[in-house]
Amino acid sequence: MQHTLTFSFQARYFSLGTPGQPAWLVCHGYGQLASYFIRHFQPLADAGYHIVAPEGLSRFYLQQSSGRVGASWMTREDRLSDIQNYLQYLDAVAAHSQLHLAPEITLLGFSQGVATISRWAMHTPLAFRKLVLWAGVFPPDLPMELSGASLKGVQLHQVWGLQDPYLDKEKLAEQTRYLQQLTGDTLQNHQFEGAHSLHTPTLLKVASL
Repeated sequence: MQHTLTFSFQARYFSLGTPGQPAWLVCHGYGQLASYFIRHFQPLADAGYHIVAPEGLSRFYLQQSSGRVGASWMTREDRLSDIQNYLQYLDAVAAHSQLHLAPEITLLGFSQGVATISRWAMHTPLAFRKLVLWAGVFPPDLPMELSGASLKGVQLHQVWGLQDPYLDKEKLAEQTRYLQQLTGDTLQNHQFEGAHSLHTPTLLKVASL
């Protein structure tokens, strides 16, 4: 018989900059750690942004039972509990990092983090100006009415590398059509010469818009 319980859980996150600056909340991809992921955002921090990088609540060894460690936001096993847990965790990160002080908030997800940040965007009462979907999949099971209402007036950006080995052009085109239905003219697409990675010039471009 399966049992479910609730208990106190200690988790970490990383940041650059100071609360009260324009803020970016950034969710890493599968198998990454926030401590490394946040380094890609140093140019934004240098430009005066507050960067907040949460970390997936499940850590694991990337190869067998030793060596490098990565983190994951969820798996298909008990996925609804994982989703509820990371939504509550991101609420706590937003409160602790004082995101409410930011004059402007951008939400970004990379790879697996796209689904994570998208679900939280539909969940949070915080107002945000931009949602950036970088090399990942917007959750198709989110109610269209909820997504459309949550994204009203929000700049939606979709970013991918032209050499991304995980890029499925047909699925990307399908997702683009769906996002255009949700947001109309506010969807902006960005491509860059590169693979499944972040790209500093494109980050700075999105920040400037």
